[in-house]
Amino acid sequence: MTEDAEAARPVVGRREMRDRIVEVATQLLAAQGREGVSTRSVAAAAGTQAPTIYRLFGDKAGLLAEVAEHGYAAYLAAKPRLRAEPLGDAVAELRAGWDLHVEFGLANPALFALMYGDPQTDQPSASAEAALRILGARVHAIASSGGLRVSERLATGMIHAAATGVVMTLLAAPDDQRDLALSNAMFDAVMASISTGDSGAAGDPGPGPAANTLRARLPSLTALTSGERHVLDEWLTRIIE
Repeated sequence: MTEDAEAARPVVGRREMRDRIVEVATQLLAAQGREGVSTRSVAAAAGTQAPTIYRLFGDKAGLLAEVAEHGYAAYLAAKPRLRAEPLGDAVAELRAGWDLHVEFGLANPALFALMYGDPQTDQPSASAEAALRILGARVHAIASSGGLRVSERLATGMIHAAATGVVMTLLAAPDDQRDLALSNAMFDAVMASISTGDSGAAGDPGPGPAANTLRARLPSLTALTSGERHVLDEWLTRIIE
């Protein structure tokens, strides 16, 4: 065996052990809830010792953060299309993403509660940020078509908060009392607040939708310099907000 191969063995073993511990912790979380995820129980199920967990993850909080990241990765893998620009009807794409969010939460209650009920603000999740970018891209598509009456940032936040709140509310109810009509009603209510379509709020939406559309298309306005686009972006943002 070469020196390079010998040197690589501990690294590979460390990665495999780390992945195994995260997988075991995820299984324990699903079966027993967060109370069942102790360093001792995880170490025993993974065939290792508790000091190994501390060495790889720092502490139990570090391990749970990795479990949450693992959950976000599984969530992303379940999405039907992971593209920077959504295809087809933007609202239909948004609804599909909403339904997936709710379905994932109901199928993985303990994991969802860890992911969204205990956010690690000091350790941003790359997968969580990727999921938000997908949502943002769908909102951007609605803005580009002239269908958004509020800022993209506000719309993205409202959708994310409402969908997550729906899951938490349904999970708090007994299984036989979970009514998915709540999910449908909340989606329609959010769309009524942010969109200019048939489900939009009554009344003149003002210049917001037009400003949203122009702002979404700023990168394609090559007749303007980058400095001019920057200034226009500031003006349009003020109009929208």
